[in-house]
Amino acid sequence: MNIEIADRLVNLRKANGLSQENLAEKLGISRQAVSKWERAEASPDTDNLIALARLYKISLDELLLIATEAAPPNRTVSAEGGIDGSKFSGIHLKSNDGELYIGRNGIYASDVENEECDDRKESIHIVCNGENYTFAEARKKWGHPHSQQAVLFILTMAVILVYVTVGVFYGIWHPTWMLFWLIPISSRISSAIQRKDWQRIPYPLIITASYLTLGFLYEAWHPAWILFLTIPLYYSLLRYFRQRKGTMHT
Repeated sequence: MNIEIADRLVNLRKANGLSQENLAEKLGISRQAVSKWERAEASPDTDNLIALARLYKISLDELLLIATEAAPPNRTVSAEGGIDGSKFSGIHLKSNDGELYIGRNGIYASDVENEECDDRKESIHIVCNGENYTFAEARKKWGHPHSQQAVLFILTMAVILVYVTVGVFYGIWHPTWMLFWLIPISSRISSAIQRKDWQRIPYPLIITASYLTLGFLYEAWHPAWILFLTIPLYYSLLRYFRQRKGTMHT
């Protein structure tokens, strides 16, 4: 990282009223990592650059002092983009030559002027951590929103069917209603596994569902309430490992 960008990071942090400790906490990294950026001894990775741009509410071009007038015409930048209808968190660049997505999982490029390809999917080249993937391989690796929605729909219909069946034929409407907890919990866990982001796991929701289940089925309201004490512990561990990961990357 050059000294101009390092100075830019210092000025942006101070302009937003943040100390190095405050910024490190928001990004889930160590204060030493922030200090190294601002001394031009290390550079933020892609994830941290995106996080900084969002935190300061500016584009990556502004963050890195890239001259916007040098950009090709008809190019747009957005916070989210996708390939073939998919959504990947990151930066979406689009011009007459094609499309480029820069996200957490890598770089996604599509050449819309490739006349040899009848199917646009075949013109997509994906590079992640130095490895090349076809569109099909990438979709299998990182998931696809349509397939997720289909699974979620099937799960929702199955829960409704079981709930209505048990209620009508056995009269057990309570506590069968607790089956509906499975819908949001399963969806969030699936998203967390695909994105490898354990903060997406709805841990408080899981604890609440567990507490109610133990209470209604076994009348174990006490000591089941102790489960809620594990919530801050869970997020403290997440924060610790994120900070450790950020330190290792600098």
